[in-house]
Amino acid sequence: MPSYRAPVEDTLFLLNDVFGMDKYSNLPGFADATPDLVEAILVEGAKLAEEVLQPLNQSGDREGCSRTDDGTVTTPKGFGDAYTQFSEGGWIGLSADPDYGGQGLPSTLTVAMNEYLCSANMAFSMYPGLTQGAIAAIQAHGSPEQKQTYLPNMLTGAWTGTMNLTEAHCGTDLGLIRTKAVPQGDGSYAISGSKIFISAGDHDLSQNVIHLVLARIEGAPEGTKGISLFIVPKFVLDENGEPGERNPVVCGALEEKMGIHGNSTCVMNYDGAKGWLIGEENKGLRAMFTMMNEARLGVAVQGLSQSEVAYQNAAAYTKDRLQGRALTGAKAPDKAADPIIVHPDVRRTLMSIRAINEAGRALVLWTALQGDVSHRSDNEKARQAGDDMMGLMTPVLKGVLTDRGFDNAVMAQQMFGGHGYIAEWGMEQFVRDARISMIYEGANGIQALDLVGRKLPANGGRAIMGFFNEVGTFLKEAGAEETIVPLAASLKAGVDDLQKATMWFMQNAMAKPDNAGAGSVDYMHLFGLVAMGFMWVKMARVAAAKLAEGGDSKEEFYRTKLVLARFYMERLMPETAMRLARISAGCDTVMELPAEAF
Repeated sequence: MPSYRAPVEDTLFLLNDVFGMDKYSNLPGFADATPDLVEAILVEGAKLAEEVLQPLNQSGDREGCSRTDDGTVTTPKGFGDAYTQFSEGGWIGLSADPDYGGQGLPSTLTVAMNEYLCSANMAFSMYPGLTQGAIAAIQAHGSPEQKQTYLPNMLTGAWTGTMNLTEAHCGTDLGLIRTKAVPQGDGSYAISGSKIFISAGDHDLSQNVIHLVLARIEGAPEGTKGISLFIVPKFVLDENGEPGERNPVVCGALEEKMGIHGNSTCVMNYDGAKGWLIGEENKGLRAMFTMMNEARLGVAVQGLSQSEVAYQNAAAYTKDRLQGRALTGAKAPDKAADPIIVHPDVRRTLMSIRAINEAGRALVLWTALQGDVSHRSDNEKARQAGDDMMGLMTPVLKGVLTDRGFDNAVMAQQMFGGHGYIAEWGMEQFVRDARISMIYEGANGIQALDLVGRKLPANGGRAIMGFFNEVGTFLKEAGAEETIVPLAASLKAGVDDLQKATMWFMQNAMAKPDNAGAGSVDYMHLFGLVAMGFMWVKMARVAAAKLAEGGDSKEEFYRTKLVLARFYMERLMPETAMRLARISAGCDTVMELPAEAF
């Protein structure tokens, strides 16, 4: 039976010591987020994740969701009670607008909490996770009436939300969607069509499901310029704003899938369902991207979460599993064999996973803070900088942490040998659940193209230059500190590789776009390595300072940080040179073979 312990101590170290969350106390919501309150929230959230959600992870995976002939979907045993506890705890509205019943705390806290939820039970976490994305879209683009109608009940968890984009004949290319919307003359539209892969599309956890649906109004322009976004509730609201008659939108089938069995992934059929336009006609993609950006950061957290829980179980197993003797002589002479943690390659594997996890967590929280600044600051320049960084880092986080998260789950499974392939140990579930995070909310190859094709050149390269300036300023301030010198040198080498790769694209991709396409994934991972290296030097600097001050009773914690920082720079950061070499090779060989040769 796998286990999980939320990394509260590490989260608090990042928020309080590395990023100085108190520096943001001038922003709305941050003044209330005192260190004591933040710790209390994370401790209570960890308790919910560890004691309520994690015990349902394996059983929910085995049972899955079920569907009756009339399209009614039932979630696994225990999910309903867990959802009630989750909702009553106010977790969905933790960072939402107080005008609609939210608590108004920093979104960074919700991001931190979501890691715990996903590690404990990724399938369950998707029900409130999709709701939070729908809340963000309605908050940003809905009319005052729509906000007042839907947000209060969504914030309490009484109603949940979904996003409906994908159709069977089109995935990423949303300009091909066929779902249509016909005006009814009373302000509503009749929505008809079919959507696939709809996470949390129907279930028995809430009183109503509020679908956000992309559709094309009759006569609208072709392609993405003619797409609108609609609110389509499972139950149409009556004159009192309560769920009334059933809308003709049903789950036509549950997808049979590799993982996340506890989440209801539905084919949703709309047969003239009543819907209401959200935002402007033909501007639906703009509104949906609000939700998609929320979702992409959430999916990055999913990659991190499966890597973390897989690591924890692998580390525990390697300290118990007896097999072979250490190369330098028996370490447990009173036993038949040594625990496999004595073997260098086992340690290398575990440290590789952990070094990514801790840097990935730091990068997620740092980016979330940028997002909070972009939404809450009254300083236009600060808002712009925060928005630039959030936009730049979203594809990096989504692509890199989910690729690495899956790889790390596989490496953690490897520590169990044959037992890792057996379901009762739980490791194969982590691998299966991690796999989807690389695919949905924009497959990782698309994330890389978005980074290279849109985010790098946006606003004359303002965001990437801002990143280089921030890292450069930090290295000038900290690079000469004795403990940091070798780490800073490795980070500088990685930054140099990233700058060379960026310049190579500028010189070679405009005239020959396939050069960008061929190198985009390597560029995304190069960027991720550098960004996580930046986080490691930040963490190491604080850890070294804490040790110099006396360690405040956590010497082992800080010393471990310094060792992991050195490991990252010695073992993982050198990969930037390989990525640069691949990028610089260009597209000629990649594009040379005719399609028939494949």
